[in-house]
Amino acid sequence: MTLAAAMTRPEAETTIKDGQRLMGRAERHGDELRVAPAAPGPHWAETAARALEWAFAGDPGLDRIVLRVDGPAPDPRALPCLVIEDGALTAYRAGFYQDPGLWLAHAPTGRIQTGLIPGPDGRDHPRRAPAPRGVCYERFDPVAGVTVSFRAVDPERDLDRFHKWMNDGRVAHFWELAQPRDALAEYLHERAADPHTYPLIGCFDGDEAGYFETYWVREDRLGPYYDSGPWDRGWHALIGERRHLGRNKTGAWIRGLTHYLFLDCPMTENIMGEPRADNAKLLAYADTMAYEKLKEFDFPHKRSALMQCRRDRFFAEVRL
Repeated sequence: MTLAAAMTRPEAETTIKDGQRLMGRAERHGDELRVAPAAPGPHWAETAARALEWAFAGDPGLDRIVLRVDGPAPDPRALPCLVIEDGALTAYRAGFYQDPGLWLAHAPTGRIQTGLIPGPDGRDHPRRAPAPRGVCYERFDPVAGVTVSFRAVDPERDLDRFHKWMNDGRVAHFWELAQPRDALAEYLHERAADPHTYPLIGCFDGDEAGYFETYWVREDRLGPYYDSGPWDRGWHALIGERRHLGRNKTGAWIRGLTHYLFLDCPMTENIMGEPRADNAKLLAYADTMAYEKLKEFDFPHKRSALMQCRRDRFFAEVRL
């Protein structure tokens, strides 16, 4: 179940629909949310999840809410974010947004393995699951008012746009990949085949906007520059379409990408970044996105800022 759109009207009640299908109604009274599914049965959890999203998205100060569902007593196991407190079904904001079943479009790819396998320069790491295919994540961002989604790169389908983006002087200044089509085709195929890297295309309201390269840090060049954990993730990003630049959408993709990586692997506690130390525009978003600068260091080709986003801080501080 992927929640592609949130109902963020400020009213005390809302009608919940999936396209043209009526799912039910929700009413909020203080710290209590009453949900009335349109029909009894197993779909109550999807209706409740959308109602919770409406409540949390509409009130940034709401951290906890009691859920009441009309009809037969629901099985709380159908909605993993729920806990039972004082006999009542209760949802916490941080727990709700960590439920991968609501926005992740594939099974989580992180998985527990027995022991580590040899990695580069002694950086042993877990075995990695195959990279996902197709759409990976989709969520309506109520702050920016757009649906953010990520899909796996298709080297053939995406080569033309990738070539255009990389040969844009604005992008080339940071990526240094202003190369001909054949070289970039090889680059995309290598990234798609590498188990430590997930190359993605990011979209706003379904429109392809940019390229996002996510990776497991232990096997990456960043691994030896700090005490990297076996489940740490990192990312590189570019917005190739100029119409999708701007503070509003930049905030949306940083929130979405970080959220996706935490959902993708429940063992991941840190999302790391290593932007150029002089990338002032990107670094300006750090604090509001729960990223903190640990240090500056030198790669062979650039001076970088080591950035870290901790899971607990992200879900405690960032409005999703």
